[in-house]
Amino acid sequence: MIALLVACPVGNELCYNTSMKIHLRYFASVRETIGQDEEVLTVHEGTRVADVRALLLARYPQLQPIIERSAFAVNHSYVPVYTALQEGDEVVFIPPVGGGTLPDQELRVWSQ
Repeated sequence: MIALLVACPVGNELCYNTSMKIHLRYFASVRETIGQDEEVLTVHEGTRVADVRALLLARYPQLQPIIERSAFAVNHSYVPVYTALQEGDEVVFIPPVGGGTLPDQELRVWSQ
């Protein structure tokens, strides 16, 4: 982790804030929208998946319909959005996938 000297939110004092690097990987429609497979971000200690999601939406507003329906994984495990991240974590946004058949189409196939 890197310690950054920054102005504290209250008063004129200086305080330390630590940052960390996380690795983001993008798949399918997220990758197509962003235009890259992965990137490394430097974020503040205590950053949560929801914070990274908000950052991506600020940078790429066109991701809104994809990200709001995406699942999230950290280090190969599905996690809720309030999960706090750690130095070196791999974060993956898994967009919804399509395919298959509709229930009424399945019924027609089986009834023939």
